[in-house]
Amino acid sequence: MTGRPRDQKREKHREGHTVGRRERPVAPWVRTRLRTAPGTALVLGLLVVLTAFLAAAFPRTVDTYETRGLRDAVAEASPERRVLDFRSPERSFELPLSAREEKLRPGGVDAVQREVSGLLADPLRADTSQSARGVRTGRSLIGSDAWLPRHDGLPPQFALAAQAGLAAHSTVRHGQLPTADGRVTATTRTVEAAVSSATATTLRLSVGSVVHVGRAGSPTLTVRISGIVDPVRPSGSYWTADSLLRTPHLSTTGAKPPQFYWEAALLLAPEAAPALLGTAGEPERYWRVAPDTSRLTGPQVGALSERIASLQDGPALSRLRSAAGTNASLDTDLDDILHGYASLRSAITPVVAVAAVGIGTVAVVVLALAGGLSARRRHTELVLVRARGGSLRGIGGRLLAETAVVTLPAAALGLLVAVLLVPGGRTGPAVLAATAVAVVACAALPLRAVLAHRTPQVYGERDDLVRDRPSRRRTVAELTLLVLAVGAVTALRQRGTTDSGDHLVSAAPVLIGLITATLLVRLYPLPLRLAARPAKRLRGAVGFLSLARAGRAPATGTLTLLVLVVALSTAAFGQAVLAGTADARDRAALLAVRADARISSPNDTLVVPAGTERAVRDVPGVRSVIAVRAEHQVNVGARSGSSSPVHATLIGVDPEPYAGLARDTDLGGFPASVLGTDTPPGTSGGGVLPVVASPGVADALGRTPRRITTLVGVVTVRVVAVRSRTPATASSEFLLVDRAGLPQRAATTLLVSGGGPDGTALDGTALRAAVRASGAEHSVHLRGEIRARLVDSPLQTGAKLIYHASILAGGGYIVVALLLSLVHTTPERVSLLALLRTLGLTSRQGRRLLALEALPQAVLAAAGGALAGWATILLIAPGVDVTRLALAAAPGLATGLTAAGGAALRPEPWSLTLSALAVVVLTGTVTAAQARWAARRGSADRLRTGDAR
Repeated sequence: MTGRPRDQKREKHREGHTVGRRERPVAPWVRTRLRTAPGTALVLGLLVVLTAFLAAAFPRTVDTYETRGLRDAVAEASPERRVLDFRSPERSFELPLSAREEKLRPGGVDAVQREVSGLLADPLRADTSQSARGVRTGRSLIGSDAWLPRHDGLPPQFALAAQAGLAAHSTVRHGQLPTADGRVTATTRTVEAAVSSATATTLRLSVGSVVHVGRAGSPTLTVRISGIVDPVRPSGSYWTADSLLRTPHLSTTGAKPPQFYWEAALLLAPEAAPALLGTAGEPERYWRVAPDTSRLTGPQVGALSERIASLQDGPALSRLRSAAGTNASLDTDLDDILHGYASLRSAITPVVAVAAVGIGTVAVVVLALAGGLSARRRHTELVLVRARGGSLRGIGGRLLAETAVVTLPAAALGLLVAVLLVPGGRTGPAVLAATAVAVVACAALPLRAVLAHRTPQVYGERDDLVRDRPSRRRTVAELTLLVLAVGAVTALRQRGTTDSGDHLVSAAPVLIGLITATLLVRLYPLPLRLAARPAKRLRGAVGFLSLARAGRAPATGTLTLLVLVVALSTAAFGQAVLAGTADARDRAALLAVRADARISSPNDTLVVPAGTERAVRDVPGVRSVIAVRAEHQVNVGARSGSSSPVHATLIGVDPEPYAGLARDTDLGGFPASVLGTDTPPGTSGGGVLPVVASPGVADALGRTPRRITTLVGVVTVRVVAVRSRTPATASSEFLLVDRAGLPQRAATTLLVSGGGPDGTALDGTALRAAVRASGAEHSVHLRGEIRARLVDSPLQTGAKLIYHASILAGGGYIVVALLLSLVHTTPERVSLLALLRTLGLTSRQGRRLLALEALPQAVLAAAGGALAGWATILLIAPGVDVTRLALAAAPGLATGLTAAGGAALRPEPWSLTLSALAVVVLTGTVTAAQARWAARRGSADRLRTGDAR
């Protein structure tokens, strides 16, 4: 009795202290979960680091190789093509002569130079060290001195240039730099000039030489040579933008037959420029701006092209003309260089986008798989929390918080590693990509848990692939994917990869993989039921139990299957692209040479000496030498319905070896008997030679004997076979004949085979030495040398790097998906084995049970991935321009390959098979390790009912 009031006071005192504040939980949720499952948090963090690194590195890698490609494209172009040549012909005849003279003086030229510099806004910057400005004659002046060298009896012509900066860009070899005596005007008739060493040597000039230049009807200008100079950087834009300043040229008059004359440059002092107004040289001011390529970036191509267009015909040109005169203009090929680069990039970008979309989809599905498996592992825990009053918002918020604590630092770390390892490129897209990875990783677990616990859950309810019935929403989503896949494949086959902004086309392989995975999930129960019937009749229980267990695989296995199928199909497409590129280059090199080596003369005009063939056969590595006689422009008549004659190449060959070469190179193979003595009766009788002709020649000749006139006489031929191409010539019109039946049999070309299967082992030096030693003046072309020149540009190198990385990343994600899926089921499998061992199951039978249980899904995924990869390549191969991708830097070879049928993607059976086997082997290895580990564990702590830890 006495204690009750005291207890009541104590309770009131405690309640007074707790009023107005919430009681703190016993332990914080996030900290408790991280301490309870540190391994799970570590695995998630590593997965996010890897994915964020790949996502952030991709846009930076693309920017890096695009920037390198742009800089190389501009830097490798000749200076006269890439320089911005601003010109302003001096035609201001309405101005006083003194005003026109002032415009040509250094001060007037420099004033416009400042205006030109103002027009070169970012990203078009000038390389001031190689830029030039000055005044030159727009029309060359004729040297009238008799002692000057004359080619074809014509006097040399000189361009006079008063270019600033000569002292900084040249070294005086003899004499001194030119100067201007007093104030030079249009009436000045004597000036000084310097010449380059090459000009002095060619035109026999020396210090003190006096040259008189002019044109008929105009005053003559006397030029005294004051010095001979050597360029400091002969290949720089200062000297090479107008190569005449450095090296004299032979120019033609344009007459028939053409006549040539020497043309050279005389370098005046800038102060002497007004003297050009007194000549017929039509002086013009110029400002040659060499672009600075060191700061160009790939994303600036569009802005750079717009800037050049504005300078050529836009607002910037108006500003230039207001300062330099109404005749000012810009002449440059830099826009063509940028167009060529953009064309190559447009060919590569869609193909790279396929790899990016594929591996991006795989990464998202793996993150979703990790969240789904985590939600399934904590299913019982979340059911209990929900039953005790936990709200969906509260559960989702706590799961989001515990995931974000791990994911956000991991994503930031992946971004930091990508920035450090890939220093080039923009940071903004990389940050967005890493943020997207963090968002997906953070949202996977909360969303999966909230969706799974919207309605009350029954403990022990089955949720597996066989029992799970697709809902109407899922059916609609699958049908939508099917429609998208059909549309993407159709668009890709019709339009190709020309539209780099069409992401649906880039997603075609992924959509095909998704449809394949969906179809496999739909069909998955059928083979299990079919296999379970005979398994019931077996004596042992392992087979039936394994099929029953495979049928009870969790529904989250759909994501694992999706990862495997999409990754395998993307890897198969990437492997096909890489192999198709290599095949296209091999084929282009073969079409350029038509054999492993070709020994010929221009237009096949020279006969091969008698000993050359034997000398070539003796070269190590040579397997066979085929002598061919070729004669071009043979009139074979007109096609039916046309009056224009067909001119073809007559080729005399030895039937047996030549037919073998045509068959081996896949260039119009034919049976050797059609050209030999085994031809049908009447074909070769009476002097009629059987021929293999191209379609056009066959149409012109018909199937009856026809007489044709050649350089060696008249022959009668009859078409016995038609082929569209042949090794001896790249001409589309030809006819093959047995060389023994021609009036003149001497060979003009040798086709050499050897050097291994690709012909790259032939020794070009030894072949050329043998040809020269035999007295032949023929050229030697090697297939291997041409193939070696087909190296990757920075754009192509970057694309290959991304495809290799996508294949490796896809393989890594496959391993991660399999490990996550199998490790997730480890506790439950170990408990099952422990229970079955109490019923008499041996360890060996347990290992077989686990292996057979995992086998159906592994085989299904491997077969589905191989099928999806094979279908992807076959369906979209017509839309992928492999020729353009492989030979963008060699347009001539690309044209020849396209004319010969081009190159297409093809499935790589060995790649598909190895990938599928790797999935099965990896699954079996992990399962075997799992079974061995379970056999070593005790069974006492695994037999508690309801505990699947």
